[in-house]
Amino acid sequence: MQNILTTDLDALAAGEAKPGALLTPQGKILFDFLISRAGGNSFRLECRADISGDFMRRLTLYKLRAKVEIAEADQGLVTVAWGDESTASQFDSNGIADARFLDAAVSRFYGATTAGGDPAAWHALRIAHGIAESGSDYQLGEAFPHDVLLDEIAGVGFRKGCYVGQEVVSRMQHRGTARRRVLIVSAERPLPAPGTELTVAGRPVGTLGSTAGTTGLAIARIDRVKAALDSGQSIMADDVTVSLTIPAWAKFTFPLETVGPQESVGAEEA
Repeated sequence: MQNILTTDLDALAAGEAKPGALLTPQGKILFDFLISRAGGNSFRLECRADISGDFMRRLTLYKLRAKVEIAEADQGLVTVAWGDESTASQFDSNGIADARFLDAAVSRFYGATTAGGDPAAWHALRIAHGIAESGSDYQLGEAFPHDVLLDEIAGVGFRKGCYVGQEVVSRMQHRGTARRRVLIVSAERPLPAPGTELTVAGRPVGTLGSTAGTTGLAIARIDRVKAALDSGQSIMADDVTVSLTIPAWAKFTFPLETVGPQESVGAEEA
């Protein structure tokens, strides 16, 4: 898996779950997941239930003659705790730290037998911290790892050897050409439905993802957002005026130079 997936498994410690992806040769996310150690030489790959079968079959294609077993486990419940609950649970040996959250303590517990809690609270937490997930915030096969901040949350190992799609992702990293990024959306009115286009003067700059009332996530062109901020133009989601901010923990910034009017709105950095 070290030669296939984006995550650096040599740097994966026991008791933590890191994000990762299996990419297309062109560097776009084919499957996303969380990966953690499950004892011995075993790993747990946690993904959306609706893609698990396809994900396992794709991994099996890469198996070749490797002495490894790949099995799809029955869908199980995952308990997520954060804040005071996460602190109180950190002594539980079954707790796995969700490494996507760089500015909050979030733990995952596997093997629960009954469902409970408030899924909407988890949804709001993920949005507040800028954590994007496929299906809710982007479609598989359409986004690069940089688009969804995998480069910022240890989802891509830039110092390890090759993996599928590595050439494109490394070029984006070293040239600094990533322009589409996850941003946090806020408004004074409830946001429209996920998938709504974000526009400036009628021209698209991004797409709205998960929402929770007046806050949400979007994947947007940060150069075009910066141009709108510099010129004082409003960014709209349908008829709702929105503000876009970079997650507090992120290292990337808005570009110093904004795009010129001659550039195509639909241009995609690769």
